[in-house]
Amino acid sequence: MTALEIVQHYYTYFNDKNWQGMLSLVDPEIRHEPNQGDARIGIEQFTKFLEHMDESYEETLTDLVFFSEPTQTRVAAEFVVNGVYKKGEDGLPEARHQTYELPAGAFLEVKDGKITRVTTYYNLPLWIQRVS
Repeated sequence: MTALEIVQHYYTYFNDKNWQGMLSLVDPEIRHEPNQGDARIGIEQFTKFLEHMDESYEETLTDLVFFSEPTQTRVAAEFVVNGVYKKGEDGLPEARHQTYELPAGAFLEVKDGKITRVTTYYNLPLWIQRVS
């Protein structure tokens, strides 16, 4: 598969809530750079992140658009996050199953058929406004 196809499968697995499918596409030393906070390194940390997200949020991505570059090592994705805030987190508003829609994007690196980096961006103040 090309880098673009790998990333497309990754997001299909996300929408299907197929966490094992997502994990099968990432490198054991994946670098996950979230919108807020420190980078997570390694599949164990990334797995914990996915478990936490599944517990706190119900999300589906729509309007997915992918961009790749000629070397087939980097892919960008633009999408809309359609979610439900299920469980509150420290420093964030109380969760009451509020729904939200939020534009977001991600940058991914692929090497030897595995995703080695995922960097995600979204407007946190806008998300807070939408769930408050």
